[in-house]
Amino acid sequence: MSAWRASAWWLGFTLLVPVALPLAVYTRRKALRLPPAAGLLYGVAGEDLPGEPLRLLVLGESTVVGVGVGQLHAALVGQLAAALAVRYGRPVAWRACGENGITAAQARERLLPQVLEQPFDLALLVFGVNDTTRLTSLSRWEAALGGMAEALAARGARVAFSSVPPLQHFTALPWLLRRLLGLRAGLLDVRLGELAACLGVGYHAVELEFSPEYLARDGYHPSGLGYRVWAQGLAVSLAPAAQCAS
Repeated sequence: MSAWRASAWWLGFTLLVPVALPLAVYTRRKALRLPPAAGLLYGVAGEDLPGEPLRLLVLGESTVVGVGVGQLHAALVGQLAAALAVRYGRPVAWRACGENGITAAQARERLLPQVLEQPFDLALLVFGVNDTTRLTSLSRWEAALGGMAEALAARGARVAFSSVPPLQHFTALPWLLRRLLGLRAGLLDVRLGELAACLGVGYHAVELEFSPEYLARDGYHPSGLGYRVWAQGLAVSLAPAAQCAS
């Protein structure tokens, strides 16, 4: 079924290229570009709590480096570390390893080697937007995510995937691109869920209401509120992983 849906998507995309391609070029040219958040790429949440810290890695694209907010503690990694520390009553030593605009295959080559020598209890992989917009093939997408997950698991980390964000809600994109890219993101997300089941790792949906207050002023990245709600949802769904790591 997924192969049929992928073929149908490519057929529709091919038919709409004469309209979609100029629209994509115009949108890219006019897009508001926000920088990564300021702050160190590592830290400890809940330092005053007892016990050994849970060692958390968040690896991925622009949301990992906090594009959309001013400080990294207000972004996904900082909010997630804080939520996990409160939930489990122990410190969380966190590390963010991300790059704005990176695909999963590029991250496997460039980012993964930066963290493989460090011990982590829990590794959350956050990818999908750039692979969607760059039309990464499903096989290449699966190979990149699977390779990173297996490498981290081999080093003792419990691995989890955050689902592909639904691009149909990104207000920075014109309607046609939202529809096309939203469908493409859905295809990648289905494959991601299948991969997670095959590898026996976690798959965690993005639980957000995509109303304006949940998006940054670029209409593309989460706002501070968006990051906080996303992180709180992840903290709840990651509970079994965190408990096993403790």
